[in-house]
Parts: sequence; structure tokens; C-alpha cells
Amino acid sequence: MELEAQWIVGFVDGEGCFHVSINGHKEMTTGYQVLPEFTVVQHERDVQVLYALKSYFGCGVVRKNHGDRMAYRVRGLPHLWERIVPFFEKHALKTKKRIEFLKFRSIMLMMRENKHLTLEGIEEIRKIKEQMNRQTKIESDSFGNGREHSSEIPCRVSSDLHEWYNDLGAVSTRDSVKL
Repeated sequence: MELEAQWIVGFVDGEGCFHVSINGHKEMTTGYQVLPEFTVVQHERDVQVLYALKSYFGCGVVRKNHGDRMAYRVRGLPHLWERIVPFFEKHALKTKKRIEFLKFRSIMLMMRENKHLTLEGIEEIRKIKEQMNRQTKIESDSFGNGREHSSEIPCRVSSDLHEWYNDLGAVSTRDSVKL
């Protein structure tokens, strides 16, 4: 299956997710590990599209997600930095997902500068992460006063930490990671 860049942009706008986890990890200098991930989820009947994405980008894995869902995941820092980020810089997303990508990219830049290896950097990353994948709604009270309400948009990523360890180059170590 041959994919075109603009088709991928539209598909990721609808089905993709840029996600960052911050997990406690005793062996890390700061006690925390920052784990960025790009994911696209589909029903297993459409798994060929996920394999086509894997082929197009030349990286990542296709694995079972939950139930009858499959996921294309890219977690390796070099792959995210050299393939995924440049693609979406060149081919801009059209929906609010563009904002999520820009937040994801800013965290990746911080990691490139080794800010994830300091507690101050972890806190900065946490603040950006907390604003990712949120849906903002304007609700009116009984008096017609509008107020903003934010809720998390489900980002269909796996929380199975063992999967992170199985993806070559996905996790940062105590030492800096060169991208």
C-alpha cells in the first residue's frame, strides 16, 4: 500500500496521538523518566494501514493495543526526532492536533537539550504535558456566563511500561541521549 503525505496528515489528524509519559524510575538521576510516543490506533481489520505507516516512516512497531484494536507506535527517540517530527513540521496537521504536535515537539526539544535530566526540566515538561490532549469546552451557567471547562481527550496509548523497554532506543538512560 502506497501512502501519500497529505493522506497521512488527514489520517493522523483523525486517528493519531502525540503523547508523553513521565514515570517514576529509581535508577534515573532525577527519579523520573520521560517517555514520548507517537501512536495511531485502528481496528484489527484495518491493520494493513498501520503496516503501511510503519513502512512509510521506516520505524516503529505494530502491536495489539486493547481488545480488537491495533496500534502503530514510535517511541525511539532517534526515530521520533529524525522521522516523525520532521514529517509533521513539513506537512502540517490541520486540526487541533497541530497544537498537540507543537507541544510534543517542544518537549522533544527540551529532551534534546537534556532538560529531562534535571528536576527543573522535568517540572517544565510536566506543565506542558498536562496541557496536552485536553479538550476545551465553553459552558454557560444558568446566568449565561461562559466558563472554560477542560477535560482529557482519550489518547489511545499503552501504559504497559514493559512495552517501552522492548522498543530499541525508546527510553532515556541516566546519561544523556544523543539525538
